[in-house]
Amino acid sequence: MTETSEAGAQPVGLSIVVPVYRGAATVGALVEALSALRPEGGIEIVLVNDGSPDNSGEVCRALQASATVPLTYIEHARNFGEHNAVMTGLRHARGAFVITMDDDLQNPPEEVLKLYDHARAGNWDVVYTRYAVKEHEGWRNLGSRFANGVADLLLDKPKGLYLSSFRCMSALAVREVTKYRGPYPYVDGLLMQVTQRLDSIEVKHLPRAEGRSNYTLKRLVLLWLNLATNFSVLPLRLAILAGVAMGVVGLLGAVFVIVEALLGETPSGWASTMTIMLLIAGVQFLILGVLGEYVGRAFLSANGKPQGVVREVRGPARTAAAPATPEAPRMRAVS
Repeated sequence: MTETSEAGAQPVGLSIVVPVYRGAATVGALVEALSALRPEGGIEIVLVNDGSPDNSGEVCRALQASATVPLTYIEHARNFGEHNAVMTGLRHARGAFVITMDDDLQNPPEEVLKLYDHARAGNWDVVYTRYAVKEHEGWRNLGSRFANGVADLLLDKPKGLYLSSFRCMSALAVREVTKYRGPYPYVDGLLMQVTQRLDSIEVKHLPRAEGRSNYTLKRLVLLWLNLATNFSVLPLRLAILAGVAMGVVGLLGAVFVIVEALLGETPSGWASTMTIMLLIAGVQFLILGVLGEYVGRAFLSANGKPQGVVREVRGPARTAAAPATPEAPRMRAVS
């Protein structure tokens, strides 16, 4: 079921979608800074609490009630992941352009106008940001470079284009991306399927203001699996190549044994046989694992695994002085 915005029918110039997870200490400062911006056409903020275990929900509700700009608060029934939360936020965004950004204040809010103006001036569908210096931890930077290298191979995107979560999208791109109903969204992969009108600009990147990154090694691996198995069949083709390569190795081994026998030498024994068997078995299990990942994801998609379940939506206050009565909580699945 596709969700529509509860904030009203009137569009705005710019929507800011922020997935919130363990962001209680920073989301207030972020909303305050964003509220001070004056982009052409107006601004709205969409906060998506993705099952955060801290008191992010209480903080976001208070921000929604006292906001000086239109602010929509959405709460997921559990943690579904950053890209799932972004998809929910995009379905509620009304802007002619939509910017997604994290809640950790590593992207300076003042860069929002720079990104928005660049997208409008060039009539770009998607504008990504790149950083002269990234203030993530070393292992996170390494993981990002690896993921972007894999994306160069798997996605139809300009080579070297850095894929970041701080991005600006046109309403057209947002409309097409949100048509995806599967349980494993990868926003950048969807964008590459929608448009080739892409650009990037350089922006500042600040050290994390509070706490530690929510991206663990496990989350990065799962994100890579979404990219590899949802938007490309290259892993299956690599599995075919691996099978062909092992067949060639086996054929060469057979020729070598026959030559040894014809020359009157005793063919190589147990060690070489076990090496070949283990090598072949390893490749076979790898191929089965790749096939299993594709089949499992297809099964879960067909079985109706939700992309996200919305427990509550609170629309923007009518005025800062007299906030609207919060909407009654509701539970909806995005599938």
